[in-house]
Amino acid sequence: MEEKVRLGGMALQNGVLVHGPTSWACAVRGADGVLQVAAARKRFTAASVRSPLFRGPARIAEVFALLPTVKRALPEATLPMERSRALVSMVVTAGAVQALKRVRVAPVVREFTAALLSLAPAALVLREGEIAAYHGAEHMTIGAYEHGADRPKEHERCGSHLIGPLLLTTAAGNVAAERAPASVRPAARAAVTVGALAASVEAFGWMTRNPEHPLARALAWPGHELQHRFATREPTPEQLEVAEAALQACLELERA
Repeated sequence: MEEKVRLGGMALQNGVLVHGPTSWACAVRGADGVLQVAAARKRFTAASVRSPLFRGPARIAEVFALLPTVKRALPEATLPMERSRALVSMVVTAGAVQALKRVRVAPVVREFTAALLSLAPAALVLREGEIAAYHGAEHMTIGAYEHGADRPKEHERCGSHLIGPLLLTTAAGNVAAERAPASVRPAARAAVTVGALAASVEAFGWMTRNPEHPLARALAWPGHELQHRFATREPTPEQLEVAEAALQACLELERA
């Protein structure tokens, strides 16, 4: 039996990005309805990063480092945060988080609420245009390849499953950072950002290896509900065709 390539993906406003260990491919549906595909080898991969502290952030950085490359290779691609409403939402959310930090409530409540608010821009993006449907197409296509059978629009390795661990680690870390001396508090908050991301990615890896464990299921629940109720929609056959084109182009390079 042929060994499956470990794949990840990202939904765009008008298409799907699929990436593997060494390569990426992006397919979009242009304004004229024509399917367009671009694919290439990755210039940066996080596979060589072994430190638990840095391999999580490195994996995230690997994906986001692809976006400028994708945009140059396929200018018709509309990236998730590219529209003005998303940028406005980011600014408004940042202001709301700063205002919340001046409210006198229990630190853990304040930090947990701030962490929830920080998800607002991503949530808005996922409800704009066709991105939720392309998100479903991405999951169904990659899932069908991995399992050899039709799969639902929710995927067990979707990045949304980072939400549970990330909310907990960020809130706990920021509460601890608030107790640091004022002179080192900014550095403590920066360390919390890196540490929370690293811990969440490690927790996510454990969750995917132990999906039936009660703790894994509890941590995955927020992400699964977000996928099921909000972040994905059933795609059309045309949207599935786009996702399939991206997947096949990526696999061709990975197998070459």
